[in-house]
Amino acid sequence: MSERTLPMEGGCRCGRVRLKISAPPLLTMACHCTGCQKMTSSAYSLSAAIPSEGFEVTQGEPVIGGLHGVTKHYFCPHCMSWMFTRPEGMDWFINLRATMLDDPSWFTPFIETWTSEKLSFAETGAVYSYEALPEMDAYEGLVKEYMARS
Repeated sequence: MSERTLPMEGGCRCGRVRLKISAPPLLTMACHCTGCQKMTSSAYSLSAAIPSEGFEVTQGEPVIGGLHGVTKHYFCPHCMSWMFTRPEGMDWFINLRATMLDDPSWFTPFIETWTSEKLSFAETGAVYSYEALPEMDAYEGLVKEYMARS
């Protein structure tokens, strides 16, 4: 993994929405679900789970997109870049799309999820793979192992 220094800043493609993270990621992920495939127009989405207190939008006002359900997906209102997600019932972290960072070169997915929906050619190099999501009680150990490796 490349060196990462906090705080890190980033933004959408057009630069109208900017953000800053001041806490290290709890975990990094690639998601192969068909929803992420459609929202990214790619084989999977890449995200870093950032503690909520270490995340802020510093410029602009993202809008909710995607399915408009209980899980909130935030986009730039101008260029429509999918920037981050606030998962339902998990207020302690933000799933930041890692490529929104000005320098995402340090990013490597530690886990990959929804491999049951994965496109046959898609490889991420993640340490752990899950057909769906890890069991809730597995996250504590995954976070500890990820933090120890980072």
